[in-house]
Amino acid sequence: MWTPAAALDPSASHTHTNTLLAMQRTKQDRPENSYLIRRIDDSRWRTSCDDSWLPMASPRKHILLFATTRSGSSFTGQLLNQHPGVFYVFEPLYHVQQAFTNSSSRLRRTLDRRALLGAYRDLLLNLYTCELHFMENYIRPEPQDHITSSFFRRSSSHALCSPPVCSDGVVAAASDPPDETWCPKKCGALNLTLAYMSCLSRGHVAVKTVRVPEVGDLRTLTEDPRLDLKIVHLVRDPRAILASRMMAFSDQFRAWKIWNATGRQPRYVDLSQITSTCKDMAASVETGLQRPAWLRGRYLLVRYEDLAFNPKDKASEIYKFAGLEMEDRVRTWIAKNTNSNASSPSEWNYRYSTTRDSRVTAESWRLRLGFDIVRTVQNLCNDTLALLGYKQVRSVAELKNLSQSLVEHRTFQPVT
Repeated sequence: MWTPAAALDPSASHTHTNTLLAMQRTKQDRPENSYLIRRIDDSRWRTSCDDSWLPMASPRKHILLFATTRSGSSFTGQLLNQHPGVFYVFEPLYHVQQAFTNSSSRLRRTLDRRALLGAYRDLLLNLYTCELHFMENYIRPEPQDHITSSFFRRSSSHALCSPPVCSDGVVAAASDPPDETWCPKKCGALNLTLAYMSCLSRGHVAVKTVRVPEVGDLRTLTEDPRLDLKIVHLVRDPRAILASRMMAFSDQFRAWKIWNATGRQPRYVDLSQITSTCKDMAASVETGLQRPAWLRGRYLLVRYEDLAFNPKDKASEIYKFAGLEMEDRVRTWIAKNTNSNASSPSEWNYRYSTTRDSRVTAESWRLRLGFDIVRTVQNLCNDTLALLGYKQVRSVAELKNLSQSLVEHRTFQPVT
C-alpha cells in the first residue's frame, strides 16, 4: 500500500480523502511496462503493517525557496537551477491553487485553509521523493498517458528541458532573451514519467513557492524522516514588493496605480494586498528568530537586497547552507545575470526576467512609488520594516536620494 504524506500527518484535514483516493488511482494507472518505476516505488514504500517502511537517511538534499510574490524569488531560484545536480521545479503549487479555485462553489465552501495547506504539503513531499505523477491530480486539463502541455512555467527548469525529458536536449543559451515558449516548442509536451526518471537521476530537488503563507505551515515537512529539508526564506522590502506587483499585475493593482499617478487614495484600494504580506513575512521571520527545534539546521533568512548587492557571496552562503558545491557554471551565470544593462523594453517588461543590474534594481522602486503610498506602507508595515532592517523615509527628497541606501547592515545566521 502506498503511504501518502497526509496519512502520516496527524494534523491533516479529513477533507484530504478524495485527494488520497485520486493519488492512489494515479499510482495504479501507471503504464504496466514501467518496470523501473514500479521497482523503485516498491523499494521506497512499504506496507502500512511493516514498521520498517521508513527509509535510511538519504544524501539527497531537499531545498525549498520560501518567498512571497515579487520578492526576487525567480532570480534566486535560478541560482539553484544552474546546479547540474539539482532538479528544480518552479511554483508547482500553482496547480493545487488552481484546482481548488476552479472547484465548484459548493466544494470551495467546504475547503478551508488547513485543507489547502495539507494539499500543498502532500504535493511538496511527493515532489521531493520524485513522485511527479502525483501532480496529475491537479494539472488541468488532466494529463493523458502521463503527458501534459500544461505544466506551469516548465521553461524555468533546466531538468525539464534537457535529456531524458527533452530528447533534443535543447537548452536556451545564456544570452537568449527571456522566452517562455522555447522549451515546449523544442521539447514537445512534458512526459511526467521521463521527468520522474530525470528527478531520480539528479542528486537533489529544489522547489520554489510563493503560495505557503508562513514558515510554520512547513513544520510537518521539516520533521518528516524521509526528507532533509532546507528552507531558504527570501524576504524583500515590502515597499519594493508593492512597486513590483503594481508593474507586473496591473489589473489586480489598478487602484494602487491610480493612487500613484494622481496622488489621491481611492476609497476602494485594498490595503490588505500589502498588509497580509507584511503580517505573514514578519510571522515567519519571528518564528525563525525563535530558533525552534524543528527549524534547527533547516532555516536560512536571506534578504533579496543583500543578494542583489553581493550576489557571489550570498549565493555561496545559500549553497553552503543547502549542502551543495558551488559549480563554475553557477558563478558564470551570476556574473552574466547581475551586471546586465537589460534596458530593452521587452526585457524590462518581461514579468519573470532574471537578467538585470542587481545593484540598481534592488532599490529602484524608490523612483517609481509616490511618497504618499510609501508613507502609508511604512505605517502599515512598520514592525516588519524594523524587524528586517529597512529604513523609513520622512520626505520626498529622502525617498528619491538613491545615494543613501534604505537597507541597514544586518547579519542573519542560519538557525542552528
